[in-house]
Amino acid sequence: MAVRLPLPDELDVTIGPMRRRHLRSVLRIEQQVYPRPWSMGLFMSELGIRGSRIYVVARVGSTLVGYGGLMLVADDGHVTTLAVDPVWHRHKLGTRLLHTLATAAIQRGAKNLTLEVRTSNHAAQSLYRAFGFAPAGIRKGYYVETKEDAIVMWANDVDTPEYTLRLEQLAAGVPGTTTVEALDR
Repeated sequence: MAVRLPLPDELDVTIGPMRRRHLRSVLRIEQQVYPRPWSMGLFMSELGIRGSRIYVVARVGSTLVGYGGLMLVADDGHVTTLAVDPVWHRHKLGTRLLHTLATAAIQRGAKNLTLEVRTSNHAAQSLYRAFGFAPAGIRKGYYVETKEDAIVMWANDVDTPEYTLRLEQLAAGVPGTTTVEALDR
């Protein structure tokens, strides 16, 4: 029997710091969406690097529905991972997660954001373009498990009032509510 998901206007999402207790659910999603999923050890290692990493999870009630991560290097924020449970696609969860990561990166001094995305992942590319990311290059064979190329995308000058306005407009276009808990430093 299929579970009825809330309508977008009814959705109440909480985004907070990723903790060790979330990793079983994170790995469940990771294995569904990536041909070469990260391991428990890799997530544990990333969570242990508190000063330069931001990892968050999105929950609807007690159900973990997505997660994302970002690495800070100098004044650049690099999105390391972003995933939503396929059952919850089309609920603007990726927008909520990326908004949270971008905002946290800017608060920590990021001036630019970057990421890699599969050349075949048009939905993700569309999301990233909405956040001001533009293609800057190709990494040939970046995804070794499928030999697929990655598009390197950058959003520059994210520390400006214009980018703040972009983030506000993106947040205003998300139905339902999003509560962001305090993120660790």
